[in-house]
Amino acid sequence: MLARLLRSFGLTLACLAGTAAQAQGDKTELLLYCGITMVRPMTEIAQLFEKRENVRIAIAQGGSEDLFQSAKKSGLGDWYLPGEPSYHARHQKEGLFGEHVTVGYNQMALVVQKGNPKNVKADPRELLRKDLVAIIGNAESGSVGQEAKAILDGLGIYPKVMRQAAFLVPDSRSLMTAMKKGEADVALTWRATAFFPDNAPKVDALALDPKLARPQALMLIQLKSTQHPELASRFQAFAAGAEGQAIFRRHGFLDSKGAAGG
Repeated sequence: MLARLLRSFGLTLACLAGTAAQAQGDKTELLLYCGITMVRPMTEIAQLFEKRENVRIAIAQGGSEDLFQSAKKSGLGDWYLPGEPSYHARHQKEGLFGEHVTVGYNQMALVVQKGNPKNVKADPRELLRKDLVAIIGNAESGSVGQEAKAILDGLGIYPKVMRQAAFLVPDSRSLMTAMKKGEADVALTWRATAFFPDNAPKVDALALDPKLARPQALMLIQLKSTQHPELASRFQAFAAGAEGQAIFRRHGFLDSKGAAGG
């Protein structure tokens, strides 16, 4: 039932696919709604927590807005981790959220083909170059598109980039897939994705001015639908603790204190 519901929102399950209620046997199952960019570190953290607590954690992955709507409709789940904090502010009044912790920071960058053969500068205005095939995320489906829109709106060029872009994609994974296939020269996307082991040999990240591309807090939010609030709180503490933070840095994220990884 849960897997079918998540598919209806275009979401997929990582880690263990099960139910969010009491598992068959002696293991409690828990459900994390996780933005695609953070799936790798959160999978690693979840696997460590599973062994320590004798639980199972299913991870529903997708665009941040799609994830929230799935959690809202299903009434199931233990945590929600969107790609930027605006989703917490936007949906706080709907009453689904409990306590939260910051587990790291997302930051946008320009991602180019390995070696930067087109000599792209670390400036979002490069997306307007006529000799480049540029792509960005869809602001309606996920955090990467929403943050791209915020940055480009700040420069007053979002409508121009939208007209210039070769195509839009729903999330950061789709952006990176297109870059690795050579379908684009440059993408405005989350910095950490360029450091993932299967992406790093194909692309480079060009750091943007942090005054323009401000680090965005990654808030691991406990959902009020959780049936296991003490376990949920322990998982949050683990993700925000020293081991969890080391994992986030290793996957190219800024940790909760702003220290860079990658």
